[in-house]
Amino acid sequence: MDDWEKFNYSDSSSSVRESAPKVKTVYTDYGAGTEGAGAYAREPKYVTRKMMIITVIICMLLSAFVGAACYALAMSTFGGTTVDKTIKTTNYNLTRATGSVLSLQEIIAKNENSVVAISTETVSTDFWVGQYVTQGAGSGVIYSEDGYIITNNHVIDGASNIKVTLYDGTEYDATLVATDSMTDIAVIKIDATGLMPITMGDMTNVNVGDAVVAIGNPLGTLSGTATEGIVSALEREITLDGKQMTLIQTSASINPGNSGGGLFDQYGNLIGIVVAKSSGSDVEGLGFAIPCDKVATVAKSLIENGYVEGRPQAGIVIIDLTDPSTAMQYGATITGVYIKEVTGKNATKAGLQPGDLIYYLDDEKITSTGQLVALIQSHQIGDTVTFTVVRNNEMVKIDVELEASQPEQQKQSVSDSGN
Repeated sequence: MDDWEKFNYSDSSSSVRESAPKVKTVYTDYGAGTEGAGAYAREPKYVTRKMMIITVIICMLLSAFVGAACYALAMSTFGGTTVDKTIKTTNYNLTRATGSVLSLQEIIAKNENSVVAISTETVSTDFWVGQYVTQGAGSGVIYSEDGYIITNNHVIDGASNIKVTLYDGTEYDATLVATDSMTDIAVIKIDATGLMPITMGDMTNVNVGDAVVAIGNPLGTLSGTATEGIVSALEREITLDGKQMTLIQTSASINPGNSGGGLFDQYGNLIGIVVAKSSGSDVEGLGFAIPCDKVATVAKSLIENGYVEGRPQAGIVIIDLTDPSTAMQYGATITGVYIKEVTGKNATKAGLQPGDLIYYLDDEKITSTGQLVALIQSHQIGDTVTFTVVRNNEMVKIDVELEASQPEQQKQSVSDSGN
């Protein structure tokens, strides 16, 4: 109040006391004012801190209640849904760009219809009982909506009858399109359309520690089984059936029958075809898968050409006589990798011969067929490599220009590897 000094009744300002008008101060609910004699005085009212806090809390609660009521009214009037777990594979690029990670349930929901169970029958001949039928089982992933399916070569190798069962239980007879024993990849086909194909991933975006889900047919009877884990290692060098392979290692549970099934990343994309597991009483959580970039390249070539196009080879058929008893059967006195047959024109022209023991390739000492194949595959068609062979107890160096392999040269068995 501007004239507050006029109401200061202290002894220090008697002049002010005398000049002060004789009025009473009256406090109403609207503020302070003055009235003449006879007006009554009312005690001043103040808003306390506690009352202000309570008022603010009440206003917030009322606001939240009104907002919820308006949302419920809008949902009931215009429609809507609370959770949508539908996964659309066409959103793959958007998903990767925004870095969205799917839940385990979403990864499985996206891919369970893209993984199939495979059963096989193989007619074998035995010296004692004659012909008999052996049964096998594995898994596969749908590559295209018109029925192409990727699996492992060892799942269908030698099979006379192949059957495929979809996730919904529908069963089809399958035919072999082509197979590649070197990468252990095969393509089969069923007469069906409108299937749900997998979405290929990108190995450049895969890291150790990433979450993964394996879906397959463990034990040949539990189709559609999903197990989860992580990427344990990348580019793991493993020798399988005499072949050196570079694989993804995973902690996801893998069992017989999972071979040919899918290993999916945290975005629901295929990053590998399950190929093997390490077994033993002291082994746990060691599964392996063929990387998706290799799978995509080989599958495409098998479908289009019937073999893997552009693969270098030396033009020889080799045999692994690293076991002494096996070496004795062939009349060899020294164990090692031998040339069984020379099939390529460049190898023939260079002078390689059946019976040569391959001791070195360039500067690498050769100890197995798998190692030799891997070394040759690390080159390009047209490259020249140097073979150091043992012939008649003498070492001979022979230069051979690598040539493109042909379909029939890719169909050698594991013990007789074509290169």
